[in-house]
This record gives sequence, C-alpha cells and structure tokens, in this order.
Amino acid sequence: MGLLTAACAAYASLAAWLWLTLAQGMFWRTDVRLPPRTAPAHWPSVAIVVPARDEAEVLPRSLPSLLAQDYPGEAEVILVDDGSTDGTGALALRLAAGQPGLPLTVSSPGDPAPGWTGKLWALRHGIALARTAHATEPDFLLLTDADIAHEPDSLRELVAAATSADLDLVSQMARLRVAGLWERLVVPAFVYFFAQLYPFRRINRPSARTAAAAGGCVLLRTEAAVRAGVPDRIRQAVIDDVSLARAVHRSGGRIWLGLAERVDSVRPYPTLADLWRMVSRSAYAQLRHQPLLLAGTVAGLVLVYLVPPAALLTGLAAGRPATAWAGGLAWLLMAGTYLPMLRYYRQPAVLAPLLPFTALLYLLMTVDSAVQHYRGRGASWKGRTYARPSDA
Repeated sequence: MGLLTAACAAYASLAAWLWLTLAQGMFWRTDVRLPPRTAPAHWPSVAIVVPARDEAEVLPRSLPSLLAQDYPGEAEVILVDDGSTDGTGALALRLAAGQPGLPLTVSSPGDPAPGWTGKLWALRHGIALARTAHATEPDFLLLTDADIAHEPDSLRELVAAATSADLDLVSQMARLRVAGLWERLVVPAFVYFFAQLYPFRRINRPSARTAAAAGGCVLLRTEAAVRAGVPDRIRQAVIDDVSLARAVHRSGGRIWLGLAERVDSVRPYPTLADLWRMVSRSAYAQLRHQPLLLAGTVAGLVLVYLVPPAALLTGLAAGRPATAWAGGLAWLLMAGTYLPMLRYYRQPAVLAPLLPFTALLYLLMTVDSAVQHYRGRGASWKGRTYARPSDA
C-alpha cells in the first residue's frame, strides 16, 4: 500500500509540474521587462514617495539614487518618516544637503490611525502632501521603499513605459540582494514562487482577471490612485502591493508587472533568521488567515516540491522504475524551470536541484507565520503587530 501511494503521489506530482510548466502563464521565464517605450512629447510631473521606518542603515545607499534621478520633467522626493527611532529623517536631510539633485521633503504623519498599517499610513500622508504642496498635483506617483536603489534613468524609463503603453500602474520586482549562502538559497526562490503565484504575463494582459504588484517600485498615475480610492481603501492590508494592484485593476486601471533591470534592493538578509522573519511576517496574511488555505498550501508544497525527490529515491530503493522515473522527471522539470531565475540572479546552476530543500524552508516559514499569528505576534514588523482585517 505504501509503494502504491508513493507511485500515485509521484504521478500526481509529475502531472502538476507538466501543468505548471506549460499552462501557468510561462511563470518561469524571466524576460518580462519594461514594455517597448518612447519618450513622451511632454514629460509628466512625478512625486516620489518613500515611506521609511528605522532605515538609517540602508538610506545612504538608496536615497542618493533617487535624488540623482536624471529626469527631464518636474520631480521631487517626499520621504515620510514613520516614527523612526534611529534618526532616519535627520539622516535623509543630511544626505540631500550633501549633493545636488531633486528637491527633498521630509515629513512625519505621527502614529497610524486605528485600522491602518504603518506603511500605508505613511503612504497616505506622502500622497496627500504631494497632491497639495503645489498648485497642480503630480501626474504620477512613484511609490518606492527606503531600501530600494534606482539607476539614474530608472524614473525616466518607468514613465516612458507608462505613457507609451497607456498604463495606470507600472511595477517592477526589484532585484534583491544575493550575497551570502542563505540569500543564494532563499532569495531567487522567493521571486520564483511569487511569479508562480502571480504569473507576470497573465497579469499584464488587458483582459487579466488577476492583479499584483511589487511594493518596492510602483509607478502610479495620480488620477488612477484617486479613482481606486487608495490607499484608504486598502488601509488594513498587510500584503499592500497586491492589494494596491487589485484596487487599481478593479477600478478599471491597466497594470503591468515585471522584473527590474535598473532597480535593486540594498537591504541585507545575512542570516536564515533574517530571511525567516521576512517571509513569515506576512505568509499567513497571504492566506487570508484561513486554516483551510494553510492546510491546502502545505499539502500543495509537499506534493509539488517534496514528493519528486522522495519518489525518485523510494522508487530506486524499492525497484519501482516507474515511480523513480515519475519522480525524477518532476524533479527535472522543477529544476529546469528554476534555472532562468538563477541566471537572472547570476547564481550557479548547481543550486537548481536544491529547490525542494528551499521549498521545505518556505513550508516551515508559512506554518510558523500561522503559529505566530495565533500567538498574537503575526504580521509583525519593526515593533508593530497587525491584527487580521476583520479584527482591526
């Protein structure tokens, strides 16, 4: 009975990988970059809004890149100091004083109002300031995190893509830092799993039914933000980037999501504990705090990622070549679809067969996220813990 179960699981896993490879929006391809674009006849105005909470460690590597944007139109940077205790706001002013570039405003909204997450409260304050600081409100808002560094032409290329394709939201998944051992094992897989869940090609279709964005870099038309009622309408969202994209999409906006070429995260995650906190703080929120979704996710991760190597080894040990072949082919498809992401992150191909181990780590992180939630410590970030929306 055990061998029969192993064989059935191996065939089911192989079928899942055939479907993922051929029918899940080609999620594994990494060539979804900014769409074709030309410079507009008139460059629209842009306000760059940066929510920042205790970001003094990374700000010297990110903020100067925003201030140094080579943008032909009118642009400014608004850094919203979200209750920092490490001198983030004062450091930002010193960095701006030491170099020419875009004008910088540093402001603080105070503590979040009840029912708001800290980041969205900061974004609300920054967007309101951008819309009221001048006689006319900006045409676009660039919402970017304090740990994101931009190449000098990043803003220009984002705006050109939005105006050329008549897009309301253009988002790029920043290239995360990959330096240490754990970053090499976990970070490319993080983006791979995200793309598997939200295939970029499928999202970018005009008739798409799903929507997503990467919160580190979101260019948003101001009128689209007003029409969608954001960020007020998503004020309780912990997964704020996906919620933002869904709100814009539901209000009739056109969105685009892809991988970045000119946008990089400078935040280090040197230890497994750092990466664990990064994933587990929002994993259960992604599942809408539903135990049944958690159980289904765990079962799915086991079937898709853990069964193939187990079936290969079991089949070889028990003399069941069909089971071994099914498990081996599923593992081969898994590793093969992971290779493009490893190349994008300039990592060796030898890491591809290790994806089941990384998936096991993500499974444990997801379970831990649920455990922390029920202990009252879920969705915790920099000293704040957020209740699920229905409890907020």
